[in-house]
Amino acid sequence: MIFARGHPEAAERLSGIHGAGGGEWVPALRFAPAGTTAEFRMSAPKETGVPANHKWAPYRHPQPKESPPELVIPNAIPTDERIWVPVEENVWFRPLLMCVSRGYWMNLLKVRKSGVLSRHRHPLPVHGFVLKGEWRYLEHDWVATEGAYVYEAPGETHTLVVDPHVEEMITLFQVNGAMIYVDPDGRTVGYDDVFTRIDKCRSHYEKNGLGTGYIEQFIR
Repeated sequence: MIFARGHPEAAERLSGIHGAGGGEWVPALRFAPAGTTAEFRMSAPKETGVPANHKWAPYRHPQPKESPPELVIPNAIPTDERIWVPVEENVWFRPLLMCVSRGYWMNLLKVRKSGVLSRHRHPLPVHGFVLKGEWRYLEHDWVATEGAYVYEAPGETHTLVVDPHVEEMITLFQVNGAMIYVDPDGRTVGYDDVFTRIDKCRSHYEKNGLGTGYIEQFIR
């Protein structure tokens, strides 16, 4: 690029030229004697140490001291069958997060054909995402199929079933508060909360060789 010395566009063009990728283009000028031309060329970018996109810069300060450690589970659907904890015939759960400080738990529920999760009531909302297969509630006319999201409102009472044509279903559930097991008229016959679920895990893992301490990694 060639500008005559004193060209009116030179200053404007020089001030508006920058590089990309975190560096800034540095203009290199060579001026010729008055009345001739000056050559303008761009040199290589100068590294500034600032990322091209500041969104990629990590947070620079420590996390709150009271904040519990994060939890990452590489194989959420386990290859070791011992991790699945039996609830009743043809029904198992796999613990993911047992939040004792907030009173909820995240788990995978696995039910094989003709399996039934006993009738229960929820005092708090429940969220579900179907990973495999399908299931339904006896109290509703809809079917939760693979890829479906399900919201269950507080106060809901229902009975989860997997029909004989479904080999297996797996659903991710967040359960808040408790599952209160009831008879067909709503009378309480039992319950589960995050603490009883932890106890079930400890008992099962002690028997199958994983050890009672296996559940500790999922507790927050």
